[in-house]
Amino acid sequence: MKTEVILTHNIVGLGGESDQVKVAAGYARNYLFPQRLAIPVSQGNKRRLESLRQRRAEREAHEFNTMSELSKGLGKLVCVLKVKAGEDGKMFGAVTSGMIADELKHQFDVSLDKRKIHLEHPIKTLGEYEVELHLHAEVKGTLKVRVESTTPTAAAVTETPTAEAPRTEKRGKRLEKVEAAPVEKPKAVKGDKAPKTEKKGKKAE
Repeated sequence: MKTEVILTHNIVGLGGESDQVKVAAGYARNYLFPQRLAIPVSQGNKRRLESLRQRRAEREAHEFNTMSELSKGLGKLVCVLKVKAGEDGKMFGAVTSGMIADELKHQFDVSLDKRKIHLEHPIKTLGEYEVELHLHAEVKGTLKVRVESTTPTAAAVTETPTAEAPRTEKRGKRLEKVEAAPVEKPKAVKGDKAPKTEKKGKKAE
């Protein structure tokens, strides 16, 4: 059985303040009325419609301004997501709107309903993307999302042998110094024998 009520608060999927909607009688009796989210339709309650419309206009204006400012702020950000990927750059899994919403909260302390992040398909490859945001009925924006791999790249591994090259050269220099020392000893011996030869020559005279 359906009953008609006047909403006093905005309810997603149902309506906003001052809207007259039909709902299940049990839903109205057990939830909407006790939570003061709606009131029964009556002549007395209809007099409240004008004040409810005014409240709704103020709320929507506030939401519009808030979402407009948020859109400008998000347009300047780059949300980075780290994912596991193979050496060929192929991701294990996919990036969803829920993951982006979580990273916005973690990186920038921005709370955004994942339903406002519009992805036609989950992101399955590394790279940078511009994700569309549906922040308000009259406000849309974009967010730059960069998906990076947590797996070390092959380039980082090939750099290791290059770093060891200077050590090899230093070792070569040390070996040259050690080999130079024995060469000097024979020269010293030959120098000592020269005077003896001169003495023999004097005796012959």
